Amino acid sequence: MFRGCVGRVAASACALAWLTLSARAGASVYPLPTDGSSIVGTDTTVTTVYEDTLPDLAHRYSLGFYEIIRANPDVDVWLPGAGKALTLPGRRILPPAPHVGIVVNLPEHRLYYYPPPRGREAPVVITYPVSIGKMDWRTPIGDTTVIAKIRHPAWYPPESIRKEHAANGDPLPKVVPSGPDNPLGDFALRLAAGHGEYMIHGTNNPTAVGMAVTHGCIRMYPEDVAALFALIPIGTHVRLVNEPVKVAWVGGQLFLEAHPPVDAEGQVIEPDLNLLSGLLDKALGSDTAAIEWDLARATLQAASGIPTLVGLAADPDKPVAGAAATGATQARR
Repeated sequence: MFRGCVGRVAASACALAWLTLSARAGASVYPLPTDGSSIVGTDTTVTTVYEDTLPDLAHRYSLGFYEIIRANPDVDVWLPGAGKALTLPGRRILPPAPHVGIVVNLPEHRLYYYPPPRGREAPVVITYPVSIGKMDWRTPIGDTTVIAKIRHPAWYPPESIRKEHAANGDPLPKVVPSGPDNPLGDFALRLAAGHGEYMIHGTNNPTAVGMAVTHGCIRMYPEDVAALFALIPIGTHVRLVNEPVKVAWVGGQLFLEAHPPVDAEGQVIEPDLNLLSGLLDKALGSDTAAIEWDLARATLQAASGIPTLVGLAADPDKPVAGAAATGATQARR
């Protein structure tokens, strides 16, 4: 599927080269905005048929398990029923990181790859849903690189993981060969982080993509990791970030995108409302906006992952119309 490459004909033509490499996967490919904006893509809808489940639709449309659930909170996960109009979240605020190599935003459960433009092609970003580490098996934060590419990897579970499985009545051998029982899937990118024990890899359990279920690795849909594997050279820079709240100031509009925050151990925690004002201030810079604070706080609490308009450009010398009724106030920075 190819989403987000709309607008100028030239931009669409430039992105076609990447489309041929990623179309077999469910990747979303977006041209990077030429005006410096950090917002890409659009939200779309799909009407369900009787056989659909939310995990099936998530896989089909390059979304993670919880990503599609949070966008459709009132829909039954396994029996949505026929004729339901579901939101497919495709509009995204890019993580606040250099547009180089791979960026993984852990609370978002999403990987962004910025391939080097070829020739005169316009730069694009390719993005995939991922799983991250669970609880004590957290995914590390920081910068690293891809140090090896492995086809059909064998899995050598560490002693700590073997003990965990044994305690749960599911003992593991010292080596799990490649094949359908191997949780690494068919492709793996080994990272320099730690002692090389962390990888970006496939899975034999696609339904769990988009959850915090791994032992620290980054897990992808099988077709997604196959596509990424073909694009990534050894030495590619990888940045793992923890940015549950993203803000963008674009064309006089202030957008807020929130995801459930995770702590240093990878566990979901309550959002920090005290940080919201600082993030909005930073996005505005020297500009002035009328911010709907009640909506901003509600967006932070809901953590749906969908960018929401929470402010508009304003004249600092004029009062905000209806401010008392709406909770809007001016923020001049």
